[in-house]
Amino acid sequence: MCPKCDFHFSLTARQRLAVTVDEGSFEEWDAELSPLDPLKFSVPRPYAEKVVEEQLACGMQDACLTGAALIEGHEVVLGVTDSRFMMGSMGSVVGEKLTRAIEQAIELRRPVVIISGSGGGARMQEGMLSLMQMAKTSSALMKLDASGGLFISVLTHPTMAGVLASFATLGDVLIAEPKALIGFTGPRVIESTIRQKLPDGFQRSEFLLDHGLLDLIVHRRQMKETLARLVGCFAAR
Repeated sequence: MCPKCDFHFSLTARQRLAVTVDEGSFEEWDAELSPLDPLKFSVPRPYAEKVVEEQLACGMQDACLTGAALIEGHEVVLGVTDSRFMMGSMGSVVGEKLTRAIEQAIELRRPVVIISGSGGGARMQEGMLSLMQMAKTSSALMKLDASGGLFISVLTHPTMAGVLASFATLGDVLIAEPKALIGFTGPRVIESTIRQKLPDGFQRSEFLLDHGLLDLIVHRRQMKETLARLVGCFAAR
């Protein structure tokens, strides 16, 4: 966090785990899943090469980790995206891993916590297969809701586009970190399209809380405690 303005910079998925779940409690699921290149996408460079480069750079197969964990002793199913891997964009692997995790949560009767930091939205290199993950993850969450399960969605900087338009805003409780950029299209694109000046703080957490999109803004230092309290409160009902 910035020592002057307290801005919350992006964390890697592993760093996020370290400050969110109980030490040593995370059990990763589906770690072997890796993206394919069904469209043979090659503009401006081959997608297959880009994937290998990203995997080597961040030590992950794709932009998401999922698994079981404890948060102050409470059992949860957790998903965390990592913005280092193609801006945390959602392709087939991210959608599949989140869907499997949600379905497993239904079987185990555990709450789901997904921490999103996706500035890339749906991954264009996978075309319609990427867009289908919006519907797939949303459908899985509707099954979780029908089973009486709890979904807490945590939005970090930045959470944008197809991720925001699907699973990230379907939480029973929506939490954001302070000053996070949250929206579908970025403010510069909107201003150039409508040719109007946007309000101050537009698409930041505080603006969205004031306008009813969010339930809570939680400082990173209090996030673990807040998640544990929410999970404990809903689990007791």
